[in-house]
Amino acid sequence: MLKEMLENVGIKSPLIHNITNYVTVNDCANILLACGASPIMADDLEEVEDITSICCGLNINIGTLNKNTITSMFVAGKKSNELNHPVLLDPVGAGASRLRTDTAKELLEKVKFSVIRGNLSEIKSLALGSGNTRGVDSVEYINEENLDTVIDFAKDFALKNSAITVITSVVDIVTDGKTAYCVYNGDKMMSKITGSGCQLSAMMAAYISANPNDILKAALACVCAMGFCGEIAKKRMADKDGNSSYRNYLIDAVYNLTPDELEKGARYEIR
Repeated sequence: MLKEMLENVGIKSPLIHNITNYVTVNDCANILLACGASPIMADDLEEVEDITSICCGLNINIGTLNKNTITSMFVAGKKSNELNHPVLLDPVGAGASRLRTDTAKELLEKVKFSVIRGNLSEIKSLALGSGNTRGVDSVEYINEENLDTVIDFAKDFALKNSAITVITSVVDIVTDGKTAYCVYNGDKMMSKITGSGCQLSAMMAAYISANPNDILKAALACVCAMGFCGEIAKKRMADKDGNSSYRNYLIDAVYNLTPDELEKGARYEIR
């Protein structure tokens, strides 16, 4: 099931338009190339309509907002909706400032998103108007104790926004509001590099663009792939390697991941 999602990324090599943050833009471009897609980074208002028109999907990441890019996000999102392209929202740091939270909420009102992907604090901020954040990091985690509660919350959020919702944590949740998948792949080292979440969102835009008729399964496959590659990267680390080496090993693992390896390495359950 999941292997076909990755196979399609390689076959179709979707061109993904990224309006993303300048902290992780290079890593997002590299992770897209690694998974078999092609990246284009463009956020100037004068060209975003043209750029998104030639792409297969759009990734909107609010990590480093400014007045210019905010306008570009709405224009590109509207154009993508007109073209029926998959659109992903990564509400980085929602809840940390009024600008981030209000912008993300307005985007949800004015743009039709195929997938909304964030940590628990960010998604709670969009749903409830408040969440616990530390900068752009979540201080709320999903574990066995709160898993059922978070699944119900995620399903409700997905239904209200008519979008696949992906909440990433120690346990990742992927849901369309009816079916929820709990993913157990990953490694704690992924939290030690800046941008693993941003990379996941960029890569997910590729997966859903290559599989527009099964976005739920495509999102699930991407979450499993990223987590599994995080495990592979950790096993590769030597005694003197640190988080910088880990970042490179992670991208290498995505580059080398085969569909069969993904199918065998994915660890998830349906709830």
